[in-house]
Amino acid sequence: MFTLPPLPYAEDALEPHVSARTLSFHHGKHHKTYVDKTNELIEGTELEKLSLVELIRKAAKDEDSQALFNNAAQIWNHDFYWRSMAPKGGQEPKGALGKQIDKDFGSYSDFKKLFKEKAAAQFGSGYCWLVLNAGGKLKIVTTANAETPIAGTKDVPLLTTDVWEHTYYLDYQNKRPAYLDAFLDHLVNWEFAESNFEAARAEAA
Repeated sequence: MFTLPPLPYAEDALEPHVSARTLSFHHGKHHKTYVDKTNELIEGTELEKLSLVELIRKAAKDEDSQALFNNAAQIWNHDFYWRSMAPKGGQEPKGALGKQIDKDFGSYSDFKKLFKEKAAAQFGSGYCWLVLNAGGKLKIVTTANAETPIAGTKDVPLLTTDVWEHTYYLDYQNKRPAYLDAFLDHLVNWEFAESNFEAARAEAA
């Protein structure tokens, strides 16, 4: 059975860009509900033996398991999103990832502009991801609702931002672009993305 992963920082650690009130609801209510619902759906079945990623990939292949996929994927997506942010984040990426961003997007400024455009344009709920594809190139992709790159694509997620409305509404109301500016300028955790990038390159070598 799964448990709610703790936040990697205090609830007020991202203020003033994301309030403690938002994190309290988003993590303590929304994220917890996905955990509770997933446990309810797998209780007493052989699915209890699977890891979270195994469960997500199995459910993704079964049309009758949409509810299970949605809830299990949202456990993983949220945990990855929390770690994609950090107090005093937002500095430019360094090292190999920084060079790869310059190579694949032209510059870090160009990357930020495109990431914000794609995240702002995602219709309804979902996520915007920086991924490393099977060809070793960085891409920005968006997914709807609970969809996630780990469900079956060969894209390796490096970081994400959540654009479900409850992510930002208490702090920014309907102004998603303002939330995205805060994410990119003050919150994005490039150390986390860099570690994912290095791990993906090592595994592909």
